[in-house]
Amino acid sequence: MRQFMWKEAVAPAKWLGLAAALALCGCSTINGYLEPVPTFEGAPGTTHVEMVVATTRTRSENPALLFGGGRAAEPAFADMVVSIPPDANRTIGQVQWPKQLPGNPETDFVTLKADVINKDQAIATFDRLLRESNKSEAMVYVHGFNERYENTVYGFAQILHDSGALGEVAPVLFTWPSKGNVFAYGYDRESANYSRDALERLLQYLAKEPKVKKITILAHSMGNWVTLEALRQMAIRDKRIDPKIALVLLADPDVDVDVSREQIAAMGPNRPHIALFVSEDDRALAASKQLWGAPRLGAINPDIEPYKSMLERENITVINLTAFPSHDSFNHGKFAEDPKVVELIGRSLANGQALTNSQVGFGEKIMETTASAATSVGHAAGLAISAPVAIVDPETREHLGDQVDVLTDSVAHIGPQKEP
Repeated sequence: MRQFMWKEAVAPAKWLGLAAALALCGCSTINGYLEPVPTFEGAPGTTHVEMVVATTRTRSENPALLFGGGRAAEPAFADMVVSIPPDANRTIGQVQWPKQLPGNPETDFVTLKADVINKDQAIATFDRLLRESNKSEAMVYVHGFNERYENTVYGFAQILHDSGALGEVAPVLFTWPSKGNVFAYGYDRESANYSRDALERLLQYLAKEPKVKKITILAHSMGNWVTLEALRQMAIRDKRIDPKIALVLLADPDVDVDVSREQIAAMGPNRPHIALFVSEDDRALAASKQLWGAPRLGAINPDIEPYKSMLERENITVINLTAFPSHDSFNHGKFAEDPKVVELIGRSLANGQALTNSQVGFGEKIMETTASAATSVGHAAGLAISAPVAIVDPETREHLGDQVDVLTDSVAHIGPQKEP
């Protein structure tokens, strides 16, 4: 997964198993979803989700892709509008990808606007979205491993819609250079490192904007690494993290536990409140542990030492999803799998409830303890399994041939859905 030389060190079957598990930290799709279809704007019952995008990806020569997986010398920006079909025609917690292009707005997610804009235009668009929101709050979403650009856009649109955050916050997608390739784990990890300065600058801008009263960050899987690094740098550079950055949601973090402890400690005593979503039986993170040789923060048992004391000392709220049932064999998307739970949490966001308890159980206890942007985490946590792993991009197929077919056949039974 880091490189093909791993085949010398790992038996083929075992290697493919690791690749299959880590594939669930992202997804790949066919090309062309971002070709705008403005004639669909008037489709009845649809919801339109607009977001500002800041990205360290390179521009794609294909206008239907907008951005690829290369690393840009300077950040770029985009204004995206996505149409979501009526709730009666979709499942909460999933992206309805078109089976053919152009998509049908009555049943599919379709793109209404995909404009690459300059920095001044991005600021103007964000200001407008902030004015249109109810709480002068910005929500920044940072995706995980193996994500093509269109996946990040549609995934964030789904999070905003299903969580009830739409209209409550000004949405900002930060998307870093991912190959959207199951076998590019090492490249994606280094791309996350490459992008930490850009994310820090984005957060600094938002914090300095007088009209912004609160900033919530939602990170998933490998996106937790670039998020923690950016916040750590901010604390060191500015001697603090701006108090407007009030809540950081770490969903299934693919981060070394010991390293995360140092990152969080470096933020100082006046850091944002951190909510951590873990699942001890997350097999995707178990694969990552095997790769790195160290436990991942998103798969720890928060009730045993040394983790219990660490979490208490750092005042980190923990929501343990281990007891939740899962419909896939990798247990990497529990929060998004149950539509009733997703909707319940969405109502919590709308009501502005606070996240207070250390763990979440079933039924009413979810209603009592879930909250604010924490709502969105369920969708982010489940995005990894929401697209068919079998749909690997043509570039990967060309490069790997039969190995990709073996891999995708072995995991295709998981079925469709959408993120890491």
